[in-house]
Amino acid sequence: MASTTHNAKDAAGSVMDKGKDAGATFADKAKDTASTFADKAKDTAGNLADKTKDAMSSATDRAKDLGKSAAHMVENATSRVGSGIETAAGALRDKGPHDGMMGTATSKVADTLERGGRYLQEEGLTGMADDLTGLIKRNPIPALLLGIGIGYLIGRALRS
Repeated sequence: MASTTHNAKDAAGSVMDKGKDAGATFADKAKDTASTFADKAKDTAGNLADKTKDAMSSATDRAKDLGKSAAHMVENATSRVGSGIETAAGALRDKGPHDGMMGTATSKVADTLERGGRYLQEEGLTGMADDLTGLIKRNPIPALLLGIGIGYLIGRALRS
């Protein structure tokens, strides 16, 4: 019976050793799986971040292109308005009175319209904004008073 007990102890020890080995193997595989999962999660997060950056860059580029396109369209429209004003000045000069005080007034109005039309064609809105900025810098107090006056008039108009 002693040998049976000894064989049972050996068998139990062998089972325990196999259980420990299986547990260690399972733990190693679990660690490897967790590590692999963590690596894949990091890669996915990195890829997502890269794709987000690319999308934002692309959207920014599209917005810049649209802004440039809109600015170009506005400049073209301003040039067309200037051309139309010049055409109106020519029509006024041709069809208006040529003699006397009315002829002089017609000629001056046509000249002014023609100069304004040329200015719009040559300078556009960008040039006008630059000229206005320069004018305000050269004359800050009158510009401030004019701004206050315009604000007052707009306020009264909106209150009514």
